[in-house]
Amino acid sequence: VRLVESGGGLVQAGGSLTLSCTVSGSIFEFTAMGWYRQAPGKERELVSVIRHGGSTNTADSVKGRFAISRDSAGNTVILQMNGLKPEDTAVYFCHARALGLLEIPIDYWGQGTQVTVSS
Repeated sequence: VRLVESGGGLVQAGGSLTLSCTVSGSIFEFTAMGWYRQAPGKERELVSVIRHGGSTNTADSVKGRFAISRDSAGNTVILQMNGLKPEDTAVYFCHARALGLLEIPIDYWGQGTQVTVSS
């Protein structure tokens, strides 16, 4: 299974970035796809997730600024980030969860993409 991320970079505070992640190679359906982030010296945290049925969960710290979406084929997840703040600086990881045999969840991770917001 491959998760290919794109869209990170350097942006000034108040700016926008769009992260995209395309997943391929799984024989199982993905039940959820989303984004996590990890800042230096901090634990990895959930940013936003979208489930197969379309429901979402978004961290309070980014609500109203970030929006997650998924393409109709179900293999690309997009995170639109607006109103970026320096505290959003982190490595952002794409995550996908599939249900394997006996419905055991299988988690897949991307390699991470750096987002840096300058003040």
